[in-house]
Amino acid sequence: MQKLTTQAEWAARAQEVLPAGGFGNFDHSVFIKEGKGSRVWDEDGNEYIDYLIGSGPMLLGHGNEEVLEAVYEQLPKGMTFFANNAAAIELAEEIISATPCGEQLRYVSSGGEADMYAIRAARAFTGRDLVVKFEGGYHGMSAEAQMSLAPTKLVNFPMAVPDSAGIPESVRDQMLIAPFNDFDYIRSLLVEYGDQVACIIAEPLQRIIPPAPGFLELLREEADKYGIVLVFDEVVTGFRFAYGGAQELYGVTPDLCTQGKVIGGGFPLAATVGRADIMAHFDKAKVGAEGWLMQLGTLSGNPVAAVAGLKTMEILKRDGQYDRLRQIGQRIIDMTATELNAHDIPHRIVGDQTLFEVVFTERDVSDYRDVLKADAQKGAAYNKVLREHGLFKSPGKTYPSLAITEADLDQTHAAIKAAAAHIAEG
Repeated sequence: MQKLTTQAEWAARAQEVLPAGGFGNFDHSVFIKEGKGSRVWDEDGNEYIDYLIGSGPMLLGHGNEEVLEAVYEQLPKGMTFFANNAAAIELAEEIISATPCGEQLRYVSSGGEADMYAIRAARAFTGRDLVVKFEGGYHGMSAEAQMSLAPTKLVNFPMAVPDSAGIPESVRDQMLIAPFNDFDYIRSLLVEYGDQVACIIAEPLQRIIPPAPGFLELLREEADKYGIVLVFDEVVTGFRFAYGGAQELYGVTPDLCTQGKVIGGGFPLAATVGRADIMAHFDKAKVGAEGWLMQLGTLSGNPVAAVAGLKTMEILKRDGQYDRLRQIGQRIIDMTATELNAHDIPHRIVGDQTLFEVVFTERDVSDYRDVLKADAQKGAAYNKVLREHGLFKSPGKTYPSLAITEADLDQTHAAIKAAAAHIAEG
């Protein structure tokens, strides 16, 4: 077989076997060959500082030696069993101990599955069908989650807009869409529909948009008022914002949450976590056949992912880890603001020190429609220059990691300076 050496050759081959030539994730023209620490290399030999970090899981960086050692120790013992294993029980104990809402959990392989089962568990527990979701909120690829995730056609709330073909019209009737951070709207929506709503599902930080002060507290109060299950999607924020996730940082405890990304240490692992009385619906002996929520998965609780996750948790618990992560993020935020302000470029840096992005706008950003009104062309041009100067990141997020070094920050500053100058030149 001829050895393929360039990304262009790989891309041509991918077009033959993959729809659109990719996995449906990142830029299909990029083929990453290797990652080590804070860096990744593509098939053309280009080296980048990695601010994508696998869309979040690689919080410790690539190839952490302690995580690798744990994985190497497990591999000869077995890679998967479709049965209980001790490491996954230990990891479950650690996740539950760290998570304010945690009493029990059920493993799956992806965050999208965890969100799907959280919605289903809420419906089983309440006997209700309706789901409140916030416009622009990401909760995986289920039919419910694909409602008003990234609509280009803006309609009146609470009407849902499907983001994918193949979703039955009936799903739209089960979804109520609300604007994030709008106190009055969520109150009025629940006055009308509250006794029919099974759950409110929200990212505590919606993509990059922080909750307004008191907004998560309002969701908690309204959920309690109407007997609604409050679900926090912490697939991104869990073990990133703090060891106890966004619910620890913001001080608001949901009934259920979903975890993913960090808990598998770079391997496929996620979980639905929460109150024991709701999680009881996964136990047929407790709720009976009519109340039972069937769930199984070939790789759920995979032992390799479990040992990687356990070691990752151990490292994250060490003194100063979250302080350091936030310091790294703040330095990147500060250098970004300095360089853009030097050219009087209107912008907002939106998010948290552990996860943020530049939005080219003159207005504050509080919901999805504010992001949609921003200057997307400037954003694309800015990110293009960053890539050319060796920064590997998503078009919509910057993920700092604990592997970032002083040399990385120096190069990052130079890249940001170049990108700001490029934008200023028009």
